[in-house]
Amino acid sequence: MKKTEGGVTAAKGFEAASAAAGIKYKERTDMALVYSALPCTVAGTFTTNVVKAAPVIWDRDIVRKGNPVHAVIVNSGIANACTGQEGLDYCRQTAAKAAEVLQIPEDSVLVGSTGVIGMQLPIDRICSGIDMLAAAKSSSLEAGTAAAKAIMTTDTVKKELAYTAQIGGVTVTVGGMAKGSGMIHPNMCTMLSYVTTDLAIAKDLLQKAVSKAVNDSFNMISVDGDTSTNDTFLVLANGASGNAPITEEGADYQAFEEILMQVCKELAMNMAADGEGATHLIESHVINADTEANARILAKSVITSSLTKAAVYGHDANWGRILCALGYSGAEFDPDHVDLYFSDGSKKLLIFTNGAAADYSEEEATEILKKEKVQIISDMHMGEAEAVAWGCDLTHDYVSINADYRS
Repeated sequence: MKKTEGGVTAAKGFEAASAAAGIKYKERTDMALVYSALPCTVAGTFTTNVVKAAPVIWDRDIVRKGNPVHAVIVNSGIANACTGQEGLDYCRQTAAKAAEVLQIPEDSVLVGSTGVIGMQLPIDRICSGIDMLAAAKSSSLEAGTAAAKAIMTTDTVKKELAYTAQIGGVTVTVGGMAKGSGMIHPNMCTMLSYVTTDLAIAKDLLQKAVSKAVNDSFNMISVDGDTSTNDTFLVLANGASGNAPITEEGADYQAFEEILMQVCKELAMNMAADGEGATHLIESHVINADTEANARILAKSVITSSLTKAAVYGHDANWGRILCALGYSGAEFDPDHVDLYFSDGSKKLLIFTNGAAADYSEEEATEILKKEKVQIISDMHMGEAEAVAWGCDLTHDYVSINADYRS
């Protein structure tokens, strides 16, 4: 496995584009296209929020039916959530317009939206934007980067990456883009992620790999504990690499599973690090838990704790916040047998052991907590299971950003 340049256009046969359609934002791009002339096998996961945005309903139906997919049209600024039948009709009109200008079937078009909930899309601008996207689509890496920028809302940086690996004797590429900064607590934020690959793979195996990857990546991040109405993760595979199609589990499937997992984990970490107002990425690593399920529960409880997040922001080595978060997680353990550490990746500082504070330097702990990435390690001393979750600190800016988000 090797990291390479680009995002959604890194894989063979994929094109992308961006457009400034004026949907809500001014003087910036706000629509993106991902396109493959070759039909794509598609798999995905979606928000478990009972309140589902219209694009989630549209995409979920296409994924379940197993239709070959050629294009994804995404807009930022307006979420098309809580918009009733009119919102669903706009998804259909978006797909119909894309089908017309790209000369592909209407049911091969997926749609995505992110932004303010409750506003209706200006469908005339959406349709004009699709014309611009179709005219501008390109296989260049720059086009993929432009698409990644166009789907941003409160994100401060674009999120894209790609990896290559040898699978079935050929070079296979997996590239992706994502957006997410606030309302991030996937349970499958506002989180959207689109991954492309030139691998040939059966739909059931693609869905299996996608579901596993999501479980250990996007489902293990949190910024603010709010699960969005629009969470969508889609993987498109067009087979352009020329590998013999993967139709059963084995070495080739395992290799793809690993590269997809790597792409998803890095995109997820990038979202957590770019949480609204964030100044630190927090990595919660639970080791030696009794079961993997409990390790996941414990790890995520730490990064969703508002008090722990605030302590990291203040560079305060308040280990009581962490122990408390572990304690109310729902997982059973003996606190007298737990060791807690802070780490910056190079040094590891024991802060709690044998049921009480360890003999540590507050100054040294503060220095670790000032680093851009802060690792919190919880050794449960119960078994061999482990899990990692990612979050960010809670700052004054988070409140400021969300106090006037609609304006």
